Amino acid sequence: MLLFVLSREADVPGMTSSAIVIKKYGNRRLYDTTGSRYVNLVDIAAHIRAGREVRVVDATSGKDLTRVILTQIITEDAKGKPTGLPLELLRQLIIASDEVRQEFLMWYLKSAFDTYQKLQDSVQNRLSQVQSAILSPVDMMKSFLGGGDRSPGHIGMQSEVDALRHKVALLEARLDRSRKKKRTGRQRR
Repeated sequence: MLLFVLSREADVPGMTSSAIVIKKYGNRRLYDTTGSRYVNLVDIAAHIRAGREVRVVDATSGKDLTRVILTQIITEDAKGKPTGLPLELLRQLIIASDEVRQEFLMWYLKSAFDTYQKLQDSVQNRLSQVQSAILSPVDMMKSFLGGGDRSPGHIGMQSEVDALRHKVALLEARLDRSRKKKRTGRQRR
């Protein structure tokens, strides 16, 4: 039976052979075949939050029960919290009994989630840009004062600083020579 479940994993889009397979028995017990132990909804939620793929199947028929279990996890999470899905959305989910309405609602929810993900990514990118803009002047001062990295921009700036130091040294040498000439001229008189 386990071989049947593992071979069918490749048929499910998005599932890989490294997915954790959970068998659900008639007595409502959930058995993690990967970890060889009984688990509960909290354990499955922890796997999902950790980024692992989880697949729940009926132990006798092999029927995929992943959606049902994930829905149970969401329901359990919403019990103790005033947040969760809005009541109107839940009512619409119940009303959407025919396939067309249900497909539209699922498309809408997926679109809303994708938009949320894009917005979240955009905010994260913008925050990292702001952080680098804040740190940029500090890095520039460090490189100007002699510390910092050896990036191409830094090397170019460093060569300019070296050139300026060289010019200052030449000017100081000229100034010293002219001072010496003046001193020797006074001494001859």
